[in-house]
Amino acid sequence: MMRQFRQVDVFTATPYLGNPVAVVLGAEGLTEQQMQQFAHWTNLSETTYVLAPEDTAADYLVRIFMPTGELPFAGHPTLGTCHAWLEAGGQPRTPGLVVQECGVGLVRVRQHEDGLAFAAPPLVRSGPVEPELAAHVADILRIGPEQIVDLQWADNGPGWVAALLASADAVLAVRPGVTDIDVGIAGPYPPGSPAAFEVRAFFPKDGATIEDPVTGSLNASLAQWLLASGRASAPYLASQGTVLGRRGRVRISRDGDGTIWVGGSSVTCVSGTALL
Repeated sequence: MMRQFRQVDVFTATPYLGNPVAVVLGAEGLTEQQMQQFAHWTNLSETTYVLAPEDTAADYLVRIFMPTGELPFAGHPTLGTCHAWLEAGGQPRTPGLVVQECGVGLVRVRQHEDGLAFAAPPLVRSGPVEPELAAHVADILRIGPEQIVDLQWADNGPGWVAALLASADAVLAVRPGVTDIDVGIAGPYPPGSPAAFEVRAFFPKDGATIEDPVTGSLNASLAQWLLASGRASAPYLASQGTVLGRRGRVRISRDGDGTIWVGGSSVTCVSGTALL
């Protein structure tokens, strides 16, 4: 049958300069195999399926698939799915606040004049990285271990290991080798620059290293680490995708209760139906 479909560019107000996600609305009746097959066909980093919520506190339930498997949570698919759901006429129970149900539980998404922002989910793993893994990360990035200022687990679902380098220029200069883990790197821009950090994200696929254009989950976990360690102060703006010719912009803010919000603009680039 034909189902509503959107392809949304996330973390940008300009089409084709962010990170796209495919969104299937009204996905009831689809099997997990069908969801995986379509996600493999779109060949985007993620394809999402919007379903009626199971939790009465949620506005909708989303399942998030990579071409090779399902994720419990991912950042830019969360914002892109919420954008598509609202655009299709979705009405949140609480005006201005959408509650998404997914593999990590309930995720709040706030509506702003300049886009959407999700509340960063708790880290499932944090803290220092083992020495053997630290050496492996340096090898993957093809840099000397001394060029890594700090290295931490920053895993909120996908499995990120995060490295802080000395500067944004050092981040932009990295040319990684083949990775077998999800690695994120960040480096600060000089004070007074439009963005506070340059961020890059690498993950394995089919024996190769893929760079993600703009990554909500990584920026969420980086913000939790950088703010807690005093290496950053909120609000701040992160830049990502520069090496790929994208212009992703991720806005980080923090409430008085400590909740960290990860936001940005989204724009629908494809709208129609998909045969599923």
